Amino acid sequence: MSDSTATGTPTVVSSAKPLVLPAPGRGDDLQVRVSAPVTGSDLPVVLFSHGFGWSMDGYAPLADHWAAQGFVVVQPTHLDSRTLGLPAEDPRTPRIWRLRVEDLTRVMDGLQVLEAAVPGLGGRVDHGRIAVAGHSWGAQTASTLLGARVLDPDGVPGEDMTDARVTAGVLLAPAGLGDDLVPFAAEHFPFMRPSFDAMAAPALIVAGDRDQSHLSTRGPDWSTDPYTHSPGRKSLLTLFGAEHSLGGIPGYEVAETTDESPARVALVQQLTTAFLRSALHPGDAAWRTAAAALAESTDPLGRLESK
Repeated sequence: MSDSTATGTPTVVSSAKPLVLPAPGRGDDLQVRVSAPVTGSDLPVVLFSHGFGWSMDGYAPLADHWAAQGFVVVQPTHLDSRTLGLPAEDPRTPRIWRLRVEDLTRVMDGLQVLEAAVPGLGGRVDHGRIAVAGHSWGAQTASTLLGARVLDPDGVPGEDMTDARVTAGVLLAPAGLGDDLVPFAAEHFPFMRPSFDAMAAPALIVAGDRDQSHLSTRGPDWSTDPYTHSPGRKSLLTLFGAEHSLGGIPGYEVAETTDESPARVALVQQLTTAFLRSALHPGDAAWRTAAAALAESTDPLGRLESK
C-alpha cells in the first residue's frame, strides 16, 4: 500500500462497472464493479458479497470508504439481485447460496482480467493480500471462504470451500447457527445451517444488539455465533442500538434502513478499515489504535471484544 493511503488520508477513487466475467454454467455472466484509489501501488483487495436482493451498486458507504483508504474493492452481483429479476421457480434458485460462493472464487480467478479492464489500475494490485467481506446473506457467503461449512440434514458438515487466497474477513450482521430457525426458514433455506467449527481464519464480526432476525427464534445474539463458535483470532464489534442495516451500510437513505445513524456507519467504516489494514499488513498498528480509541471513549457506540 502506498504511503499516501497508509496514513489513513482519503484519496480520490475511481469505479468501473459493469465489468463482465464469463460464467459458463451459471446462466448469466458475472457482472462486477471495481473501485480503487487513483494513486498508490501494491493495493490490497477486499472482495464484497452483498445482502439478499442487492447488487454491485449497493453498499457505497463501505465500498467508497475502503477504496478511499487504499483498497481495491470488488463487488460482484449475485443471482438473487433484484436487478436480475430471477423468478423463484428458476431451477438455479435452490443453488444460489452455492453459486454466490462460486461468484467470489470466480472473481479471484479473474482478478488479473478485472485489473486490466480498469483504466489506470494495471500493475497496482497486490494479488497476495485478499480479504472477503459481506453483509447478511453476503456474510454467510464470505464465511465459507474463511472455513465455515454448511451442515446436511444429519448434521454432517458439507464441502470445505475454504480458499487459501483469502487472508481475513469481515462479517457484517451474519446469520447464526441453524438450530433456532423459524419453521419457514428451516424448510426453505436449508443452507442456513452453518458450522463455524473450522472457520479458523482471522475475522471481524459486526453485530447489532437490536438486530432481531425474522428467520430465527433467538434474539440479536444470534448474529454473534460466528464469533462465539469459531476458533482462531476473532473480534466482535457489538453496536449499541443497531438493527440489521447497522446504521445504514447498504446505502445512503435506502428504504430498508430502520436504524439510520451516520455516526454508527462511521464507526463501522473506521473499525473495518483498521481491521482490514492490520490483517492484510501484519505489523500495522491501525487495529490496535482503533480498538484503544473505542475502549477509551466516554460515550461509545459499541463494544469490542477479541479472542
